[in-house]
Amino acid sequence: MRTPTRLLIAGFTLASISLGAFAQPAKPTEKPKEPAQPAQPAKQPDEKPPAPAVEALVYVTFKTSAGDIVLELNQEKAPLTVKNFLSYVDKGHYNGTVFHRVIANFMIQGGGFGTDGKQKPTDPGVKNEWQNGLKNVRGSISMARIGGQPDSGTSQFFINVENNANLDQKQSDGAAYAVFGRVVDGMDTVEAIRRAKVGPDARGEMSKPASPVEVKEAKRLTPDEISKLREKLSPSTPAPDKK
Repeated sequence: MRTPTRLLIAGFTLASISLGAFAQPAKPTEKPKEPAQPAQPAKQPDEKPPAPAVEALVYVTFKTSAGDIVLELNQEKAPLTVKNFLSYVDKGHYNGTVFHRVIANFMIQGGGFGTDGKQKPTDPGVKNEWQNGLKNVRGSISMARIGGQPDSGTSQFFINVENNANLDQKQSDGAAYAVFGRVVDGMDTVEAIRRAKVGPDARGEMSKPASPVEVKEAKRLTPDEISKLREKLSPSTPAPDKK
């Protein structure tokens, strides 16, 4: 420690000296120490509530002039396609449309034309989800699209009335046809549409129904309606044998 320099003072009288030796300056009064406060945890960013779970399967019914068709849509495998289809359902696009193209050994197609034969306006095309693992088998529903334009599907769809494995194969434009659901009730209605009498369309294809089947209404099933549907579709438990 460094030694303080000695102060030499001359000319002081005895009286002045009697004041005593050089007094040390008074130490400042120390404030009592405050008890340490526990550190507050850092403020965490507001956590967002978890997003509601998306139902893997959604059900839609087509009430047609030939009977009802109930569709099970697979949101897990084809989320973009199902979202696109439901947007048309929810805004009433399919109400008053017809199955305008019917080929008995192939498929029935609808969703694009009204009962007046005019094509209805649509939204931009949806991404083609053809690699989702779902197949174009009998009873499945797929997106119709323009050949050469894989992502051109809008409101039109088709229901396969046969197993059409060729539609699962990559076409010349690099994509196949995206399946996004299946008929779970009402295949008898599909069969009735399939058997419709047809004539040539504007291109000469024998696929224009003489009396097109109309979709009166398309709507989502409510939870209660889904429960009843599942009860209807579940196999009944056989009664035990009487002894």
